Amino acid sequence: MATAALVSRRIGEKKPIEAANAAFQGILAGLLVSLLIAVPGAIYATDLLLLMGMSAEVSASFSSYTSIMLGGNMVIMLLFIINAVFRSAGDAAISMRVLIVANSINIVLDPMLIFGWGPIPELGIAGAAIATNIGRGIAVIYQLYILFRGNGRIKLFLNKIRIDFAVMAKLIRISMGGIGQTVIATSSWIVMVRIISVFGSEIVAGYTIAIRIIIFTLLPSWGISNAAATLVGQNLGAKKPDRAERSVWLTGRINLGLMGFIGIVLAVFPEFFMRIFIDDPAVINPGAQALRIISIGFLAYGMGMVLIHAFNGAGDTRTPTWINLICFWIIEIPLAYLLAIPLGVGEKGVFLSIVIAETLLTIMAFIMFRRGKWKENKV
Repeated sequence: MATAALVSRRIGEKKPIEAANAAFQGILAGLLVSLLIAVPGAIYATDLLLLMGMSAEVSASFSSYTSIMLGGNMVIMLLFIINAVFRSAGDAAISMRVLIVANSINIVLDPMLIFGWGPIPELGIAGAAIATNIGRGIAVIYQLYILFRGNGRIKLFLNKIRIDFAVMAKLIRISMGGIGQTVIATSSWIVMVRIISVFGSEIVAGYTIAIRIIIFTLLPSWGISNAAATLVGQNLGAKKPDRAERSVWLTGRINLGLMGFIGIVLAVFPEFFMRIFIDDPAVINPGAQALRIISIGFLAYGMGMVLIHAFNGAGDTRTPTWINLICFWIIEIPLAYLLAIPLGVGEKGVFLSIVIAETLLTIMAFIMFRRGKWKENKV
């Protein structure tokens, strides 16, 4: 988020050298942060799964995936940061090509490493993690080639690479809000899974598949929202705040239409999408219920996502952090627990709390965005 805010602002100001410098500082920061995640993540993978409510047998059998994914998080970190650089510079097509490369390699390697083809041994769940890291690692190499040898709007030169402590400090300051948003949102999902785990492994499996389907259907919306962040940053850099605001409302309307359509499809045919992944009715039924309930809030998600990205694109990462804190930690988690367990609504209560929290997030973001203080943010 911070890298995108800085790069898009410098691009809007027509300062490509400063934009490249901001990009490099973001990449360097990502490398340093990835080390802080990799070491403890690889060592304590089993303990993390036990903390999530998994049985000792399941944790011991499947912790290899968690260990490899966290240990190799550097490639994921760089993939996201460098793609943010491309998008914020207006080279979104490059980001798409990079992800096509990463996922195509992953799709090919997954069955080979999971099931074992020919001389390749069967690695099971660990093979999935290895395939993901190889695919993303090759994509990162492709990204670096484009940055140093390509013809994109952002170009790095070895003789100009240096640590810029002033830009790094600004990057870290803006990043704190972005990190806060991610920690708050991710930890809330973890707690939600922990609450659902009370009702059994089939419910957890159904919920997990449903969330994967939802995340997949949200990908176009994420792309549209990223475009809003880029437009806001570049227009603020060009000293055109009113055009930045108009771009957000236009993007929001597009996202509303898209998410409304997707929400209707998921609400009407949830069992169909669940059966693509599993045949067990004990898993399909709670998963379909999750899809049907959560998709009701897709209109709210569509607008809320654009508004949150707009704040971040302006470099105002603190406002979305406070909104996330209120909606996810103060509202969603206590409400999910209250509905699911003390009031006896069960897992349905968890699904309802997601819709309520996300709707409240959109309302709060709308009010704060209309106030317009984000236009005055300096990065």
